[in-house]
Amino acid sequence: MTDSTEELRRTLIATGQPEIDLKFASQRWSTDELRRDFEVIGFMAPFVVVKRKSDGAKGSLEFTHEPRWYFNFVKDDR
Repeated sequence: MTDSTEELRRTLIATGQPEIDLKFASQRWSTDELRRDFEVIGFMAPFVVVKRKSDGAKGSLEFTHEPRWYFNFVKDDR
């Protein structure tokens, strides 16, 4: 199966874009906080697809590798 997002995702990681985005994030979660608030459905760095436990909303978060922070929840309105 071909991943049409792979090149873009690799570029985001190589240029440090997740770390830049983290600086402007209004909220962030540690790994333990992520587990508390979300169910992880899948991931393709630097993104993770989640289901929010409080209301069942599905969406995505961006994350950094080291240190590991999850941030910028975007609800999937489809």
